[in-house]
Amino acid sequence: MNIDTITLQCFIAVAETGSFTKAAERVGRTQSAISQQIIKLEHMLDKPLVVRNKVLTLTPDGDVFLGYAKQIFALHREALDRFREPELEGEVRFGLPENFASTYLHEILGDFARTHPRILLNIECDLTLNLFEKFKKKSFDIVLVKMNRPEDFPNGVHIWSEPLKWVGDLNLICSNKPIPLVLAPQPCVYRRAAVNALETIGRSWRLVFSSTSYASTVAAVKAGMGITVMPSTMIPDELKEIEAKYISSLPDAHISLLKQTADNSIINALEGFVLKKLKHIKVK
Repeated sequence: MNIDTITLQCFIAVAETGSFTKAAERVGRTQSAISQQIIKLEHMLDKPLVVRNKVLTLTPDGDVFLGYAKQIFALHREALDRFREPELEGEVRFGLPENFASTYLHEILGDFARTHPRILLNIECDLTLNLFEKFKKKSFDIVLVKMNRPEDFPNGVHIWSEPLKWVGDLNLICSNKPIPLVLAPQPCVYRRAAVNALETIGRSWRLVFSSTSYASTVAAVKAGMGITVMPSTMIPDELKEIEAKYISSLPDAHISLLKQTADNSIINALEGFVLKKLKHIKVK
């Protein structure tokens, strides 16, 4: 019985995401291919590994096998890194918005750390405008920011654009009272977009909750404190989008990657890894 590393990678992705769809996005394969890999693995081990409900969970045997799978896959990646790119050793300073780290980049960065164990990732999360100012002062080697003119920088690249959406309870806007908002503190690109949109149509508003934390924002909106603004791909399943016809339209969010130099192999490795992973994110 031989278990290949592709099968292990698919199983780990399913176990960590709880979804064939999300696992497929992570490893760059189709949902049906992921499902077939798991079925093949279960036949090889003669044990059920996954409980196939709305959210996938592991069986007791699946939990045990996950530990072995991670060890084998990590050793495989480490061996490849040792002989394929032994020169990649050092530190890279990476800045990114907290909501990106909370939503999907924590998985990307974890994969990068396993692939390049001798590269130290010095990561800082902050609001985009703060990250941008620190990048201009060369406090970061590479940043992921919400801006639409990366061409203003010699080593900038536009990753994608997607619509911003109002998120929360529709009932909170169906009155003459000021609209309660859950937003990040200034300076925040999404906050500015929300306020500008409401002031353009003459709607009054009040800030009821302010936090840079994506998790705290989701919790506040879920609790019914107010509504917020999010890119469409970041709206969690437990929250509902409010259609623009009920309130106002919002601009698109533009995501760009900026780096200080084009001739640093460590920075280039991180850039390539992030771009490769992010291209699998589908706009909802």
